Amino acid sequence: MASHFNLQSNPWYQVGFVLTTGVNSAYVLGYSGSVMVPLGWIGGTCGLILAAAISLYANALLARLHEIGGKRHIRYRDLAGHIYGRKMYSLTWALQYVNLFMINTGFIILAGQALKATYVLFRDDGVLKLPYCIALSGFVCALFAFGIPYLSALRIWLGFSTFFSLIYITIAFVLSLRDGITTPAKDYTIPGSHSARIFTTIGAVANLVFAYNTGMLPEIQATIRPPVVKNMEKALWFQFTVGSLPLYAVTFMGYWAYGSSTSSYLLNSVKGPVWVKAMANLSAFLQTVIALHIFASPMYEFLDTKYGSGHGGPFAIHNVMFRVGVRGGYLTVNTLVAAMLPFLGDFMSLTGALSTFPLTFVLANHMYLMVKRHKLSTLQISWHWLNVAGFSLLSIAAAVAALRLIMVDSRTYHLFADL
Repeated sequence: MASHFNLQSNPWYQVGFVLTTGVNSAYVLGYSGSVMVPLGWIGGTCGLILAAAISLYANALLARLHEIGGKRHIRYRDLAGHIYGRKMYSLTWALQYVNLFMINTGFIILAGQALKATYVLFRDDGVLKLPYCIALSGFVCALFAFGIPYLSALRIWLGFSTFFSLIYITIAFVLSLRDGITTPAKDYTIPGSHSARIFTTIGAVANLVFAYNTGMLPEIQATIRPPVVKNMEKALWFQFTVGSLPLYAVTFMGYWAYGSSTSSYLLNSVKGPVWVKAMANLSAFLQTVIALHIFASPMYEFLDTKYGSGHGGPFAIHNVMFRVGVRGGYLTVNTLVAAMLPFLGDFMSLTGALSTFPLTFVLANHMYLMVKRHKLSTLQISWHWLNVAGFSLLSIAAAVAALRLIMVDSRTYHLFADL
């Protein structure tokens, strides 16, 4: 990915902006249902603030490992490979691509939900089902991927992405506020039996972690101007303070307005003029197409570098055909998985469990221990080991909970469900 950017050329606020755009993607429309409903007011609010603090800390640790032994590490896997050796390079690489694959699949589910929600506003005849909308979304994402050869070619699109985010966040917030005022009686009890609640709580904790983390921090840090660590910390502070406010606003407002009946896609719950809701859904759809490209770009870069010809310009016919075949193939697999298992909350939980926990928390703390152990006090060493052990256990528990939720939902809804 770093080769698609100008290395060390971006000011800290531009990098903070990229991080903030990632946090406020259309996924924010799901957190009222996937975080607040299973955790309630106290658990959800404390969870969001605590997850932000822990994520900021873990990301700051990673940022400080940017340069080791006089060498800069511009990819996650390069950093792990330098510290642990070849096997860990491969494992980190695999974890990172699992993470990005899952995020991309989730984005295609989101885009499909936004399309279906738009269709239902005008014709509720059940003709256009969710799997068809997901297939359509995958096709549009593929067209976009063919036309944008490099991540740096996204520049103007990042502006559009932010504009679209502001539209759906503002509309969701205002319509939820209006609905909340007109419906006085709301039920905030946490749904489900006692045993089911245990699994949904663990799943919601994984969603909390998923909300703030990209799994691409070293790659993003490679683009920031010197002093690299100081500027990256500024960008992280920006992301976790001002940058997270839209996420909090729409998550809390959605839950306040609809209580435990909040949909896993907030725009399905809101009431209001048809054209306003259509605009919000279409903005969510378009922002998702752009955001998917950002998270797919490390995979594209790997495929381009390994299998591409390297000759001619990006729009030379053989390079365009290569992108159509390879990126089209990758997105076809994404789209098929998304259509088969369109349970967005469960997907976010599984992504958090399988890759965000290990990459952002377990690995960050352990790598910091390995590099700085001679400079740390016994108390600091114990603290980092506690993080490594605690997040490893949480990761296993969250993976079990997420798989159970997917199995339960698969039994309830069957494959290729029209949710």
